[in-house]
Amino acid sequence: MAWIFLVIASFGEIFGVLSINLYLQKRSLARLSLIVITFTFGFVFLSLAMREIPMGTAYAIWTGLGAAGAVLMGILFFKEEANWKRLLFLSFIIGGAVGLKLFS
Repeated sequence: MAWIFLVIASFGEIFGVLSINLYLQKRSLARLSLIVITFTFGFVFLSLAMREIPMGTAYAIWTGLGAAGAVLMGILFFKEEANWKRLLFLSFIIGGAVGLKLFS
């Protein structure tokens, strides 16, 4: 169950970054509140996951999935550039997170 909590926490990170992007487009109290809510949601589930998963592993997976998801959200929804270098390094982040789980 802890691994499911960790994936859910990563979605909190992804949607938190998405909320920041939305807030920068149009600054409003509602969008600022969305940032606080999504990051709080992510931290709560990260805390639940860390009851069973060691902190170093949980944090690495959480940040890796969050970073990769945020990059993909930027490419898909905010028309950010998706060149081969960016996608290569994105695959390194994902591969590092997967490798950490496989070899720990």
